[in-house]
Amino acid sequence: MAGRLTTHVLDTASGAPAEGLKIELFRRDGSGPALLKTVRTNGDGRVDGPLLEGGEMAAGAYELVFHVGAYYAAGPGTAVADPPFLDEVPIRFGVSDPGAHYHVPLLLAPFGYTTYRGS
Repeated sequence: MAGRLTTHVLDTASGAPAEGLKIELFRRDGSGPALLKTVRTNGDGRVDGPLLEGGEMAAGAYELVFHVGAYYAAGPGTAVADPPFLDEVPIRFGVSDPGAHYHVPLLLAPFGYTTYRGS
């Protein structure tokens, strides 16, 4: 099986997938971060395909930036402070085995979040 990188965002405050949340993927190396991809989550809180797969996967350091402030500001009936408590949530992680599946889920609320390496 070829390696791949996926994500899933659940809004624990609403108890539903986080639809329409902007995510940026960066490769981080000695010359600074390089933007690889910008996507939005679908109705299931996922993106429509892997963020990286096959030959795109390489060992190294990466960062996902979840645009949480804009997501909550756009949500109907969601009161957001200005500035929001959480605006951009960066998650930096390493890929040591490019042939493996790396799943980086985000459980999200206006005042907190959690993540882990999923399956």
